[in-house]
Amino acid sequence: MTENPFSQFDRSTAVAEQVIGAIRRDQFDDPTPCTDWSVRQLINHLVTANLTFVSILTGGPRPDPERDHLGGDPLAAFRAATLEARAAFVVEGALDRTYPTPFGQRPGPLLLTMRVVDTTVHAWDLAKATGQSTDLDPELAEVALSALRAALPADRSGGTPFGPEQPAPAGATAADRLAAFAGRAVG
Repeated sequence: MTENPFSQFDRSTAVAEQVIGAIRRDQFDDPTPCTDWSVRQLINHLVTANLTFVSILTGGPRPDPERDHLGGDPLAAFRAATLEARAAFVVEGALDRTYPTPFGQRPGPLLLTMRVVDTTVHAWDLAKATGQSTDLDPELAEVALSALRAALPADRSGGTPFGPEQPAPAGATAADRLAAFAGRAVG
């Protein structure tokens, strides 16, 4: 896929919006493949992550990860935080700089790729948790899988938010293979 990183960001956002938009309110307390988070908490994580990247790119204060950033409309909160993140990434020169992160200095394009991967993996988590199809955008899932393969160490015993790679069944979709590589049970 020869898309620019902003179109990948937009595609990952569209996938997540579709999944979040299909979540029923009675599913917000349901568990997710991210065992520390319920459905609502995972959506809040996506919003908080977007706001965190805004703070990294702009030098502003970091959002409180313990705060509920969703209010009464999780989809609207996700959309608003995504727009803020995209606006911060498209500022002229933003992708030409490096930024301090919890993982050390990182270049702008890598930060954008991190948002694409995180959003795509967590869209899968939310789809799985709420009984939606996990056959998400195959080309985007392949891009995210390739980026994750390049970024993750072989030994994930510490220092990474991803668990050990899990087996993916024969014929698994690209998104299921991405999820399995990210440590999710997909069978």
